[in-house]
Amino acid sequence: MSLGSTRRGLAAAASLLPATFFIRSARAAETPNNTLDRVTTTKQLRINAVSGSPPYFVKDLSAGTWGGAAVEMAKAIAKVWDAEVVCVETTWGNSVLDLQSNKIDIAFALNPTPQRALAISFTKPYITAPFGCIAKQGFNPKTWDDLNKPDIRIGFDLGSLHETCARRFAPKAQLTGYKSIDECILALNGGRIDAEVIATTIGLSTVGKNPALGPYHVLGTPAVSLPSCYGIQREPDTRFKEVVDAWIDFNRGIGTIREQMINGLAYANVKPDQIPSDLSF
Repeated sequence: MSLGSTRRGLAAAASLLPATFFIRSARAAETPNNTLDRVTTTKQLRINAVSGSPPYFVKDLSAGTWGGAAVEMAKAIAKVWDAEVVCVETTWGNSVLDLQSNKIDIAFALNPTPQRALAISFTKPYITAPFGCIAKQGFNPKTWDDLNKPDIRIGFDLGSLHETCARRFAPKAQLTGYKSIDECILALNGGRIDAEVIATTIGLSTVGKNPALGPYHVLGTPAVSLPSCYGIQREPDTRFKEVVDAWIDFNRGIGTIREQMINGLAYANVKPDQIPSDLSF
């Protein structure tokens, strides 16, 4: 068979293929296979959005718009690419799955646990938040030893880092787990517990939304702080992570992230004078 006839045969075979074959092939070739190229091409940064979760996320149900610290951070990061932020409504529990299934590019406000690190990657910490408690009126604990006593009743939401801290640093206390933070607050208001162990950002928001509660207490000796990071997709191309890490370093250094966190707490009616002076985020 001559070269000319082979070429004519291939051309004839190609003419029988549907046009959609070539369109799909072209689109497949053009689809970015990493986060940085996808954001650069689409001009969209997709983030998790969890309703009713100040200081990070607050949804205006009438307008359908989002506010909060995480949304402001996302807008600032998106400016690197001159992109818009797309909020994908989800839950905290599904944020890791959303990254794995390529529904979002960044999941905000995640603690980098070893279990999560098996599934996704993490940026540098954008804040390191201390742990403490909300206590009954008249009880003003300053250290974990103040809680770690047999006559002190402590509550926490089951399966959380709050439970981990309570069991590790106050094992002598009377420990009770509840299904949710709201149930812990009901127990505190009802006099069934003396204190609820809770992280700073959630604790301050809880106090802001429940003015009858006492102040939030940051506990020391030891000072217990855990990092919060952005979750990102695990991929061989690390350029997106490098850009976001650089944004975090720069904006932590000039105080932008602290300002965004304080503004986010305002959504929960937390006033600046309610934020502990030693809290640096």
